[in-house]
Amino acid sequence: MANIHFIGGEKGGVGKSVVARVLAQYFIDHEQPFLGFDTDRSHGSLLRFYSDYASPVVADKYESLDLIVETACEQPEKRILVDLAAQTHESLVKWMEESGVLEATGEAGLTLTYWHVMDTGRDSVDLLKKVLDRFGSRLNYVIVLNQLRGENFDILEKSGEKEHALSLNARFLTLRRLHETVINKIDAGSTSFWAAKNRTSKEGAGLGILERQRVKVWLNHAYEQLDALHV
Repeated sequence: MANIHFIGGEKGGVGKSVVARVLAQYFIDHEQPFLGFDTDRSHGSLLRFYSDYASPVVADKYESLDLIVETACEQPEKRILVDLAAQTHESLVKWMEESGVLEATGEAGLTLTYWHVMDTGRDSVDLLKKVLDRFGSRLNYVIVLNQLRGENFDILEKSGEKEHALSLNARFLTLRRLHETVINKIDAGSTSFWAAKNRTSKEGAGLGILERQRVKVWLNHAYEQLDALHV
């Protein structure tokens, strides 16, 4: 059964692209075939960091979004990873509802999972509520608590939306904080996470010994949770 993973959160700067890159590296390291689609035409992370696996897609053109489902049907052995740029949620929802995407993918034996990436702010909680209210139990959800953008999720805990998500069988993943200098070096060098944990500083744009070790520890924690999610 093919799986289509939409990495969203709508709000800019919450870390959607980092999550997409972690998933891409997870699939590579676990030899799970996948294809990526990137909706960010100007700063696409999958296109930048995993160009061998990714293609562009235009979020406000139905024929472009259709390619995601067509590809999943034609290559069911591959997971489909879609990195959603900020402010693309409404276009995605309109396409899904007017095209009957959930019904069509259900008939084709495809599963859709929406990854809602959150920071610690109220906006992320409000956007989560919006998604849950709109789709209810029709979607599979993974809620990503991104500690790269803060570690105190009290607003979510007090909002009632965590319980709401759990009632819809949502699963949760915590992406731990990675030392800011390390993530900045990785981004500056446009390197994959594989290169970040393996390339030495002598090889150019690489990290120091303990910086590489921090990346390995960080990825291993993320991978343990992804293993439990059976992605």
